[in-house]
Amino acid sequence: MRGRPFVLLSAAMSVDGCIDDRSGTRLVLSDAADLDRVDAERAGVDAILVGATTVRRDDPRLLVRSAERVAERVAAGRIGQPWRVVISGSGDLDPSAQLFTTGDGRRIVYTSQPARVAVPAEVVHAGAPVDPVRVLADLATRGVERLMVEGGTSIHTLFLAAGLVDEIQLVVAPFFLGDPDAPRFVGAGALPTRMRLAEARPMGDHVLLRYRLGERRG
Repeated sequence: MRGRPFVLLSAAMSVDGCIDDRSGTRLVLSDAADLDRVDAERAGVDAILVGATTVRRDDPRLLVRSAERVAERVAAGRIGQPWRVVISGSGDLDPSAQLFTTGDGRRIVYTSQPARVAVPAEVVHAGAPVDPVRVLADLATRGVERLMVEGGTSIHTLFLAAGLVDEIQLVVAPFFLGDPDAPRFVGAGALPTRMRLAEARPMGDHVLLRYRLGERRG
């Protein structure tokens, strides 16, 4: 394929912009309906990407959970699960993390320190620091047309500041966290100054906000 994948950035946050707390236990921001919506979005992409901090803090599996959606992917001639992708500048990843030990499918780590990566995944040097343009270019060569970026703060900021996000799906949970040191949706950087609101969808007490950036379509 030509160009780069369409990049969908997906996140949930509190009303005051926090995506997690500092308890050491994952803060659940989505309800059952939103988790099912996210699962449907995962089923529609070719790869799901997170940063190493998200792997360490949340220990995600990054799998499509619905057996019906997996079957639909296979029936359409696609692999059952999207690629699971991690960006880790240091290469310091735990091989016992669920992302590397659960589910079938392909895994890839983009890093600045390939020699330090000791997990069951394909390892690719992607610059020092890791260059998201190189990451997307490499994914494109693997047939990835649609990429879902699921966090955390530094990864959101990295892709937004590089102008590489085409759509944001941001769910706002109905509470404040009130901790100025809790992880935020984004950090400091040359972030977009204008986006187009494509949808605002109430989901019970949650709200889904879909923003489009630039002129790309996917």
